[in-house]
Amino acid sequence: MTRTASRIDVRTVAPRDRHPLIFSTFGALAAGEALELVNDHDPKPLYYQFNAEIPGQFDWEYLEQGPDTWRVAITRTGTGQASGSCCGSCGGA
Repeated sequence: MTRTASRIDVRTVAPRDRHPLIFSTFGALAAGEALELVNDHDPKPLYYQFNAEIPGQFDWEYLEQGPDTWRVAITRTGTGQASGSCCGSCGGA
């Protein structure tokens, strides 16, 4: 069962601060917990960044797909290291 542990509405966050905030919040999640992201556009580039930095450690589910509001549940599926790389707990910083 997935539990939403955090909700971030990035519409009021400066663009340069959005991804670091999202990754640090996600890094604090336990396996099975989800982060709900709220944005004013499709956060598909963020999906690609997650997939590049922590592949296999998250699920991505659209809860709302525009046109004005986009909501995505990003669930931590694992906490182990992928291919000897970073565990993600620092948010990829």
